[in-house]
Amino acid sequence: MQDTGSVVPLHWLGYGYAALVASGGIFGYVKTGRVPSLVVGLFFGSLAGLGSYQLSQDPRNVWVFLATSGTLAGIMGIRFYNSGKFMPAGLIAGASLLMVAKVGVSMFNRPH
Repeated sequence: MQDTGSVVPLHWLGYGYAALVASGGIFGYVKTGRVPSLVVGLFFGSLAGLGSYQLSQDPRNVWVFLATSGTLAGIMGIRFYNSGKFMPAGLIAGASLLMVAKVGVSMFNRPH
């Protein structure tokens, strides 16, 4: 594996992000009883976990992770904008935006 110069490798941050997204879906289901919250949270958490695994194998393989975090940033950003509620939409939108930025910076900083 290649050293990216980061204190914490990107894929470990990705695993934490995936856990946050999946646990948000579980928490939403427990709190409201809405099955779509559970299904969507687990689906996007699984995609983020898959993307993190791919990053751990090849740091250039960012596309699944980038698409997942970008999609969540957009969807949850709109939900946050419309509702004004930080939990859960603002938290997931902010975390997703940070992950998109982190992946973007890592793409520009790696050797070509």
